[in-house]
Amino acid sequence: MPFIPHTEEDISAMLATIGVADIEALFDEIPAELRVKGLPNLPEGMSEMAVSRLLAQRAATDANGLNFIGAGAYEHHIPAAVWDIATRGEFYSAYTPYQAEASQGTLQVLYEYQTMMASLTGLDVSNASLYDGASALAEAVLMAVRAHRKSTSKCILMPATVHPAYRKVVETIVHNQGFTIVELPYCAESGTTLLEALAPYEGEDITALVIPQPNFFGVLEEVDALTDWAHANNTLAIAVVNPTALALLAPPGEWGERGADIACGEGQPLGVPLSSGGPNFGFMCCKQRFVRQLPGRIIGRTVDLEGKPGFTLTLQAREQHIRRSKATSNICTNQGLMVTAATIYMALLGAEGLARVAANSHDNTARLAQQLTALDGVERFFSGVAFHEVALCLPKPVDEVLAALAQRGIFGGYALGRDYPGLERVMLICATETKTQDDLDAYAQALAAVLAA
Repeated sequence: MPFIPHTEEDISAMLATIGVADIEALFDEIPAELRVKGLPNLPEGMSEMAVSRLLAQRAATDANGLNFIGAGAYEHHIPAAVWDIATRGEFYSAYTPYQAEASQGTLQVLYEYQTMMASLTGLDVSNASLYDGASALAEAVLMAVRAHRKSTSKCILMPATVHPAYRKVVETIVHNQGFTIVELPYCAESGTTLLEALAPYEGEDITALVIPQPNFFGVLEEVDALTDWAHANNTLAIAVVNPTALALLAPPGEWGERGADIACGEGQPLGVPLSSGGPNFGFMCCKQRFVRQLPGRIIGRTVDLEGKPGFTLTLQAREQHIRRSKATSNICTNQGLMVTAATIYMALLGAEGLARVAANSHDNTARLAQQLTALDGVERFFSGVAFHEVALCLPKPVDEVLAALAQRGIFGGYALGRDYPGLERVMLICATETKTQDDLDAYAQALAAVLAA
């Protein structure tokens, strides 16, 4: 039953006090053409038993199959302990740690998370946290403009190899703020951003260069050269990284001679299930000198008057999150529960376990690509070194192949032609540590049957 605190008498008394005839009068400033005339598609109310049956029927229609789709969301094994702990009442119902004296447990978890992320990225400071990877990149771009005070152009170099959804979100958030987003082309052979693509911008006033690692095609970029180019041209380097890959690859803080200035990305691979599309969480780390421009919550460790250790929000007042144009960000809510799960996940696996996850994912993808390219007409599309995603060129349109594979219980990959004109026959595949050799064989056999049909 819904809890409605106001009786009809309460409502009438309040309306009489403010001199309004009815509730509708409170919305008379909204033009009539913008107001909804009822909710015709909303069905009548149902009993609890009927609702339970309806939802069970709909849940049963969800398809089950082998998943080889990556493209920014990855199916990793999540130890049972992760969400058993994360959904304890102390974490599950905790909202905000503004009152340090009542939130020491939550604050300590966030502090531990920040420590792990700073270690993983090789940077000095981490926040806790942002909505998702796409909004994290948008926030990183905004942060770069605030932090790079010698640059007045608000010009951001954005490789086409950055996740297409990330690029769209960045454009949506910054396009009314006078920013210029310049898209850099990718090399059709290697699938990477070449230094030659940056040549026209040497000596220009460029605020930041975005560097994905690995990029959307799954290929590893020449991050050292790109980072050094940015700093040689008085430009900030923004890294967009997969946290699982960082267990094996050089962290952004060690790219080039001076390291990336800001690192961000999607935290979903760290213990967060796919869950039909969310929720996820975004992470962001930076060098110490930019910490005052870092959006989101920052937790610090200190001591009380008795010398006992404690944790508290630091560097930012609570009010900074609601100061509109004067705030570092207008995003006031983070993804604390997802961050809690990620902290538990990383603590359980440790550095060695996370490295094994990354290595097994890389090996499985390499073996799958080898099996699939043994089929007639299937070829690797890019020559660049890959982490755990590979682009394959097919002899048939990808959408047709994926539909046929789905009928066989195989979610075969992502059609790159949806975002990249000219790649209509190129498919992005991914195999994480969750896949066995039998799974890889099943995919190869299914694809062989589809291509032969």
